[in-house]
Amino acid sequence: MVLIEWIPAYSVKIKKFDEQHEKLVDLINQLHAAMKSGQGVTVIGIIIQSLVQYTCTHFADEIRLLQENGYPETVLQKTEHEKFVKELVSFQQQYHDGSVMLTMNVLMFLKDWLINHIQGEDKKYSPFLNDKGIF
Repeated sequence: MVLIEWIPAYSVKIKKFDEQHEKLVDLINQLHAAMKSGQGVTVIGIIIQSLVQYTCTHFADEIRLLQENGYPETVLQKTEHEKFVKELVSFQQQYHDGSVMLTMNVLMFLKDWLINHIQGEDKKYSPFLNDKGIF
């Protein structure tokens, strides 16, 4: 059983971002599966690193497109992204240092933040970009 099931209601109606969001969901699900199956620190560490890297790539793509199109809430979006990346990198560092364990609370934080962000802030830019012919 996966932690997050991608459903059409999560779509922001921009193909590239929907694909990237689905990839982020997949990475969180991989992390959940690795944790549940008791896979080693190395495997979990690799998945966490992939999640950090892909999150940064996705956020950069989003901000770039929003800036290029003059989206009025770009600064807010960027601030939200920066906070999440800071949390994610902090978690990654603590995990590698052995000072924090991967728990369901951490996974639920990742899940809740991603879904709430997509359903909240990201859904706000959909009509704006769609009106500019970006799908």
